[in-house]
Amino acid sequence: MNKTFDRYASVAFLLIGAAFVWESRKIGESSYGSNVGPDIFPLGLGLLLIVLALRLFYEVMRTKSDNGPSTKVKLDYKRFLIIVSAAVLYAYFLEDIGYVFGTFVFLLIGFQVIERGKWLTSVIVASLFSIGVYYLFVKVLEGSLPGFPVWMNIG
Repeated sequence: MNKTFDRYASVAFLLIGAAFVWESRKIGESSYGSNVGPDIFPLGLGLLLIVLALRLFYEVMRTKSDNGPSTKVKLDYKRFLIIVSAAVLYAYFLEDIGYVFGTFVFLLIGFQVIERGKWLTSVIVASLFSIGVYYLFVKVLEGSLPGFPVWMNIG
């Protein structure tokens, strides 16, 4: 933990979160066919970023200064590139493959990159999350997400 970097990062994240909240208020409040407007996601993201930045700032101020020997962290570029590639492909193909299937595959790849094995747990969590978020957003909040791809013949 580098206290100076974390302190500056928390202030930067706080300002970015405030900018998200400020600018999201300029977006229209509803869109056609949806009770959840396009302003909700950036507003929520900004608020979450503000809360996390405040938490980071609190943690930095609470910890004692560590003047011990610094440990060198080995960066894992292979895992990082796999996750970034999966995220880019997920964003690119989201409209074509649909939210539920795309999110399931993305989460499954992510879980397996983070911790190999435990396929059953990964499949269960990825499917419950993707179906649960889709149901919550589309059915409960009456928003719109890309459904299932045509080739799956579902919905």
